[in-house]
Amino acid sequence: MSKIQAIRGMNDVLPEESYQWEWIESAIREWLAMFGYQNIRTPILENTDLFVRSIGTATDIVEKEMYTFVDSLNGDSLTLRPEGTASVVRAAIEHNMTYGKARRLYYCGPMFRHERPQKGRFRQFYQVGVEALGFEGPDIDAEHVLMVAELWRKLGISSNGVRLEVNSLGSKDDRKKYHESLVAFLKGCEQSLDEDSRRRISTNPLRVLDSKNLQTQEIVATAPKLLNFLSDESVEKMERFKQFLDRSGIPYVVNPNLVRGLDYYNDIVYEWKTEFLGAQGTICAGGRYDVLAEQIGGKPIPACGFALGLERVLATLISCEIEIPKENPDVYLVSSDKTAQLYAWDVAKVLRDSNLKVVLHCGGGALKSQMKKADNSGAKFAIIIGDEEMAKKTISLKSLRLAGIKGASQQQELSVHDAIKRIYEDGALTKITKSGMLGN
Repeated sequence: MSKIQAIRGMNDVLPEESYQWEWIESAIREWLAMFGYQNIRTPILENTDLFVRSIGTATDIVEKEMYTFVDSLNGDSLTLRPEGTASVVRAAIEHNMTYGKARRLYYCGPMFRHERPQKGRFRQFYQVGVEALGFEGPDIDAEHVLMVAELWRKLGISSNGVRLEVNSLGSKDDRKKYHESLVAFLKGCEQSLDEDSRRRISTNPLRVLDSKNLQTQEIVATAPKLLNFLSDESVEKMERFKQFLDRSGIPYVVNPNLVRGLDYYNDIVYEWKTEFLGAQGTICAGGRYDVLAEQIGGKPIPACGFALGLERVLATLISCEIEIPKENPDVYLVSSDKTAQLYAWDVAKVLRDSNLKVVLHCGGGALKSQMKKADNSGAKFAIIIGDEEMAKKTISLKSLRLAGIKGASQQQELSVHDAIKRIYEDGALTKITKSGMLGN
């Protein structure tokens, strides 16, 4: 029989890499707690109409990237979520979450888009999204940018590693006026545009501004600017937004051609970009979406948010040569035979009760072979138990990582209690919890 493999663009994360994911997810949870955001978990599957109505029928996502199928049990059209914001707003409407109060929410999980897999772009990819529902802005918009800047600092990504681009899409009325002027311009140079851009003139002309085609980029550089069509209200919001960024010392560039690939955005939008990922250089993007709740059948909810791609953030960390710490065991416990292993079993419990991370060797084997596995595990210490240790209710402690310290690599026979103290002292560990002892 042929070997079954993972679906193209949907990757396994193996233990050799998963520790990096766990580290960044932990850092992100701490970061979100600093700003008062609460976790929300929505289904991976939603009714297709949710994304059609929110994202827009003329977008690449709806036209050719969504994983959509008919549920054979009831005939419903279902879609694997291609993004998270629509699901969060749907949940907020369904459960009346913003009644009488604004909400700060975040989600973390897989999204799905049928794209050509390449660096920084996968068919199953992971996003962390932040949504602020019930806030008028632009102070909350600026706080979102501040949050991301703080995350880069927390992760060790320098200001040279990323750059911030901002723009305003204005209100629906602003875009309608601009739409007429932009379409007239694009039709005047239609034959010089790439095929995708020519198609978008009649469906979603704003997306032409975001074309990756070099020739089209040169043409749209001379196109009318949306910023010149903004109402006084939208201009004021943008200026206030920039004041907050200036006050926080966050550098940015106003990019008048910056648009978003989703139809529900209005007014302030932004993207964090890096040079480390080639064409897929956007690692975080967001903005305001005041009309989204109405588009999916709810009452108006002023809102804004952003999402960052975990794969792209991890790739940026690696490109910046930022070392991600690996969580290794504190102790690897070996034993000479089956009888000694019974005592080792009890010792392991006491060590774990003292908040130590312990790997108990299983499967037998010679002590030399077990010690080799102990060294390969990355553990700081090995504990060896033989007939003598079992008889005395002691253990033999050997450091595996501190050979540079005088006497540290020597094997010492200690009580379990003294071994725990020595592990914390020599291993530079900080949490000591009282526990029971085996023997004296």
